[in-house]
Amino acid sequence: MAEIIQKDGTWVFDGDTLRLTPGRDKNVSLLRRELGELLVPLAALAGISFEQGKKSGRLRLRLRDGADPLLHAAGGRLTEPHDPYQLLVESDRYGVAEYFVDEVRNALLLDQVPSGPVDAYLLPGPSVPLSVSAGDGVASFDGERVRLEWKWQAEDAKSAAGPRTLPLADIVAVEWQPTVGLENGHLRFAVRAAPSKVPPKYDPNAVELWGFKKDPLMALVAAAVQARLPHPAARAALEDARAGEDTSTPAPAPPAPAAEDDHDALLRRLRELGDLHRSGVLTDEEFTLAKQAVLKRM
Repeated sequence: MAEIIQKDGTWVFDGDTLRLTPGRDKNVSLLRRELGELLVPLAALAGISFEQGKKSGRLRLRLRDGADPLLHAAGGRLTEPHDPYQLLVESDRYGVAEYFVDEVRNALLLDQVPSGPVDAYLLPGPSVPLSVSAGDGVASFDGERVRLEWKWQAEDAKSAAGPRTLPLADIVAVEWQPTVGLENGHLRFAVRAAPSKVPPKYDPNAVELWGFKKDPLMALVAAAVQARLPHPAARAALEDARAGEDTSTPAPAPPAPAAEDDHDALLRRLRELGDLHRSGVLTDEEFTLAKQAVLKRM
């Protein structure tokens, strides 16, 4: 077992799982404290690194694409103070940090963990129910529906319509954007059959954020919803299947495989679809359509 304890937090690795616990230091961000302890399976890791500085260093975990709904919902926009996969290390603990890195890397090699993307979330996302008040509204999520309530600062276009309740089944995507410079951020929900291109300030399905302390907490709501939406890999497979079923215009004849590895890639795609189907991500109908689309390409 490897362990490193710092003011910024404590990381423990038992060979199979990393336990990341945020510290109680006043400099630890509100988002990390609210997110709490994370259990990261070794299979979710793409790598680990340690960067030394004059006064302090930084441990960084790199997760495989698609493994964590929080990282997917944040879209790479979590800054260093809020990123739960970074740990500040004091200079007198550099040796411990390097040992920690070696232990994790050796485990990744022994288990032959691939660094590529995954087709299902390997972390559960923030626990529910949760509610966050920031910007011009309050966003709550109980696992089945999102409720948006408006503060007095909200525009009339929102407040006049009253609170919004969005069933999870009607939500097709969620987007969290932090405030950057003079541009306000937002938490926005894309609703089925109701596309909206109005600015978040007037969008009844969006909370506008102004750069205050609690703004990053809206990323937790986004992650909790994202964890319960179809995984991006499943969505991509379904889009491929629908494209294969589109007969509105004659499709050009598929080009002949340029090399043997093209055929191997299609076989791998079939295996991935089978895994998605067995895990319940794809329904029988979606699996059949996606499989037919791949077979046509073969």
